[in-house]
Amino acid sequence: MSNKLFVGGLPYATTETELQETFAKAGQVASVAIITDKMSGRSKGFGFVEMSNEEEVKAAIDMFNNTDFGGRTIKVDLAQPRREN
Repeated sequence: MSNKLFVGGLPYATTETELQETFAKAGQVASVAIITDKMSGRSKGFGFVEMSNEEEVKAAIDMFNNTDFGGRTIKVDLAQPRREN
């Protein structure tokens, strides 16, 4: 099982620091990345959070999936492996 989570439905103004502080409530956060548009540099409204172990991954999903984050309902699930085009 991967320790990386997909977080979708983020408000576009969300910072990586805000995301890290929120997910730290579920355990130790190893890394956070909000995905941005290459041309404009603006958030695409989703990102990835990597937790330090599987128990923290499960806790984060239970705590944050389908909850309000900055006025939007976020989706938190295991990240899928990146597909080659």
